[in-house]
This record gives sequence, structure tokens and C-alpha cells, in this order.
Amino acid sequence: MTKEIHLRQMKGNTLAAKANSNHWVIMDTKNEVGGSEAGSTPKELMLMALAGCTSMDVIPILKKKRSPVVAYECNVKGIEREEHPKIFTEIHIEYVFYGDGIKADDVERAIDLSKTKYCSVSAQLAASATITHSFRIEPAAKATE
Repeated sequence: MTKEIHLRQMKGNTLAAKANSNHWVIMDTKNEVGGSEAGSTPKELMLMALAGCTSMDVIPILKKKRSPVVAYECNVKGIEREEHPKIFTEIHIEYVFYGDGIKADDVERAIDLSKTKYCSVSAQLAASATITHSFRIEPAAKATE
């Protein structure tokens, strides 16, 4: 399958891009380097893509296992090297599940399947970064806090 991206310069380093889905995304950077701080940076979008990709694996896997997940969050932290190109060298994914009776083994298996089989963004980033993960299971009542 071919993926195509169309990008337009809006002003300075403020850019708008869309893909086959036809949804526009604004990318930007700091004022001091020609941006207007009107959107996420491309590297932030990479981490968001990782969170989205792995979550789109983990959530359906747990649903298929009939895991009682009532809410979910994913936090990603990337550490980049100092020299250019400033690629990510370490990435940590924290999965947070809310629900009563969620089995840790089911969560670990879902995360492992995402990491080793399904998440193409993770596979791409793993070529240059060490990707680690952790997870927490919180009571359902904490989901509304």
C-alpha cells in the first residue's frame, strides 16, 4: 500500500500536511527558528504516532480478551541526542489502564503483541532508539478523577 503526503508552507516554518485520509495536520516550531508555535513539531508528532499506533493495537486486543478496561491513557517520553540530527535514542511508553479486574498478564501480552508483531511505528523507531515500556492498572473509580 502506498502512502502519500501533501505538505504546504503556511508561513515561515508553519506547515500544513495531509495524507490519504485527507485530514490536515499543522506542524510548527518555535518563533526564534521561523515558526509561529501554532502546532506540534514533527518530532512530537512522531511520538504521538507511536502512542496512537501501539494504543490501536493494545485496546482491541484487550477488548477481544474481554478485559474490563473502562478508560485508558498512554504517555510517551523521548530522549534525543545532543548532536544533529537530534534523533531519539531512548523512548519510554507508559500504558495506564483503568478498570476493576484487569489481569496484568493480559495487559503484558497485549503490549508484547503490539511491540513484536503489530505496531509498525514502533518497529520503525526501534531501528534507532531503545524502546521500553511500563504499565499501571488503576481502579475504575480513578478514571473519572
